[in-house]
Amino acid sequence: MKKFFVFALSAILILSSALLAACAARPYGDLGGMVSPEYFESLNYQFEPSSEQPFISSEGEPSSYFSLDRNTASYSLMRRQIEEGNKLNAGSVRIEEYVNYFNYDYARPADGKALSLNARLFDCPWNSAHKLLSFAVAAKELRLDDVADNIVLLIDTSGSMYGADRLGLIQQAFVMLLDNLDGDDTVSVVTYAGDSRIALEGANGAEKTRIAKVIEDLEANGSTNGEGGIKTAYAIAEKYFAEGGNNRVILATDGDFNVGASSKSELQKLISAHREKGIYLSVLGVGMTNTNDTVMKTLAENGNGNYSYLDSVAEAKKVLVTELGGTMETVAKDAKAGVKFNPDVVSRYRLLGYDAKLLTQEQFEDEATDAGEIGAGHTVTAVYEVELKEGADGDIATAELRYKLPDNDSDPDNDVSDSVALTVTTESYTAEPSDDCVFIGCVLEYGLLLRESDYKADASFDSVLARLQTIADYTAADEFKAQFVDVVQKARAIYSEA
Repeated sequence: MKKFFVFALSAILILSSALLAACAARPYGDLGGMVSPEYFESLNYQFEPSSEQPFISSEGEPSSYFSLDRNTASYSLMRRQIEEGNKLNAGSVRIEEYVNYFNYDYARPADGKALSLNARLFDCPWNSAHKLLSFAVAAKELRLDDVADNIVLLIDTSGSMYGADRLGLIQQAFVMLLDNLDGDDTVSVVTYAGDSRIALEGANGAEKTRIAKVIEDLEANGSTNGEGGIKTAYAIAEKYFAEGGNNRVILATDGDFNVGASSKSELQKLISAHREKGIYLSVLGVGMTNTNDTVMKTLAENGNGNYSYLDSVAEAKKVLVTELGGTMETVAKDAKAGVKFNPDVVSRYRLLGYDAKLLTQEQFEDEATDAGEIGAGHTVTAVYEVELKEGADGDIATAELRYKLPDNDSDPDNDVSDSVALTVTTESYTAEPSDDCVFIGCVLEYGLLLRESDYKADASFDSVLARLQTIADYTAADEFKAQFVDVVQKARAIYSEA
C-alpha cells in the first residue's frame, strides 16, 4: 500500500456529540454474551427470509432453473455474529453465499468464452445414501488497467453510520481502493444524509492524496435520503461516462433508507433504469444493528453489481484490493443455470441454497429476464444433493449456463445470451473428492446446521471439523479458509450452549 489511513474518532467528538450518539446504532461488539435472534429483530436487523427447497422427484419435475451471482454478504454477516458469540436467526442464512465466499481451483474458460462450466460428483457427507453434484463456474480474468474506470463512491453519512465499524471502516476501505487506480480512471465522491452532496467530482485517479483527504474528512449525522444520493451519483456517473470502460457506482451503507423512495419496489425501479445505460451498482454493507440487508441485496441485484458486507479491515482488503477485478469488472450479466435430470438414473434432487433465486423455465428461456452478474476472476458454485436409483448407470443430468456480455449494454440488438453446456454421467463419480470438494461439503454442512435445516440428516459440527482436519494444509494456505475453521469451532461452542 502506498497510503494506508486509519480512521479514529476524537474524544471531544464522542463526548460532545450527544445527538449523534443517540442516533447511532450500538456497536455490535458491545453486546456481549449470547444474544437471541429476536434481539437482532428488536434492533432492526432486516433480512428477507426464504423457504428452503425440498427434494423434488425427477419423474414429475426433471428440470431446475435459477439465477447465478457471486454475492457473499451473508457469509461475512454470519461471521461477525459468530465472532461476537451470538447465535444466528436461521432465516438469515443464504447457503450459496457461504460457499461462494471462497475461491476455488476451477478451470478458466477457453475459446473466448466469459464463463466455464465443470461438474463433480461425490458422496454427501451428512447423508450416506445421497451424492453431491457440484457445478463449478469460473469467470475469465481481466487486467485492471485494461479499461478505464469511472467510479462514483456513494457514501451514506447519516447518523446511523456513526462509528468505527461503519463510516470509519468505509473510509479505510475506500482509501485502500485508491492504490489500484491510475491516471486513466475518474473518481467522484457523493455523500447523503438529510440531503445529497457532491464532495468530489471528476478527480483523476492519480490524485490519490486529494481523493483520500475528501474521504477522510467525512462525518456522520442526519437522516438518510438514500434516494437523493443515488440519483446524484448516477447523474455524476453519466457526466463522466467512460465509453468502453467500467462505469460503476459503489454504494457504502448500512441500508437504513428512511427518507425518500425507501420502498423496495421504488428502489428496484430506480436502479434498474440506470443499469440499462451501462452504469452498474455495487453495494458495501457495514454495521450490524439497524442494518437493512434486504435493501442492500435488492440494490445490488437490480444494479447488475455485487453485494459484500464488510465486518473488518481484512474483509475490506479482500473485496477492494485482492478481489478488486471481480468487484469492479462484470464479465457476464444475466447469468442463469438450467439443469435437467435423467429420471432413469436420479430418483430425487434438491438444490442447496439459491432459495430466493429460482426461475421458471419460461424465465430461463426469456432473453429479457434479469438474472445474476459475475465479476472477472470470480468462481461460482451450485450444488445439488441427489438420490440415485440403485444400480442405475448413465447420464445423471445435463446443465446449461446462459449469460450475456456487458459490452452489449448499448446495443440491444446484439444483447443476446451465450451459453455453455455439459452432461454429467455416473462415471463422473469419485470416492476421493478433491480438497475443494471436501471443503465445499464442509461449508454446506455448516450452513445446514446454522439454518436448522429439515434436511441436515446426520450433519454435526464435529463432523465438519473432522473433515476440515483432513485438509489442514489446504485450509492453512488461504487465510479465509483457515479462518473458517475457527468460525466453525466457535459456532460449535455457541450452539452447544443454546
